[in-house]
Amino acid sequence: MSLLVLAYPLFSAADFRAIQDFRRTHDRRYYSVVAPHVALVYPVSDMEPSAFAAEIRDRLGATRAINFVLRYAALNIDAFEDLTHVFLIPEEGAGSFVRLHDRLYAGKLLPQRRLDIDYIPHVGIGNSRDRAECLRLVEQWNARPFEIRGTVSALDIVTYENNSVTTIDRVALGS
Repeated sequence: MSLLVLAYPLFSAADFRAIQDFRRTHDRRYYSVVAPHVALVYPVSDMEPSAFAAEIRDRLGATRAINFVLRYAALNIDAFEDLTHVFLIPEEGAGSFVRLHDRLYAGKLLPQRRLDIDYIPHVGIGNSRDRAECLRLVEQWNARPFEIRGTVSALDIVTYENNSVTTIDRVALGS
């Protein structure tokens, strides 16, 4: 079992539908496992869930909700396996995600922080072993300007086990 912190953004109904329609075809690996999200803490496997949740709550303090705008797609080469991802990246609000990510990893999770991988806040919408296919998908998204506004008003502390994500705690963020 792994523990993670995920932010499930609130999108307009039309934007959520567009993301999910795309994911249904191009994110077969995770589409039925987890809703569109921004990961803030990546898998941790050496803590008890209650201790992990307590640490996350302690680190959050009076964190405010995050408003952001996705305006471009980007290619990402997976650091762990032969896989390429298609990400939607926040053009506005990215700094808020990065600062929150850094704060969550500043305490007891510091030894878990991967310093060899850049943290890029994103909503994953596709993946494939075929890099050229992912590049085509990125170019398809970026061919026309788009603007997807989202808000993160809570963080979910989740378990990931047997290809299933389960929320064990939800922490509301301040307004």
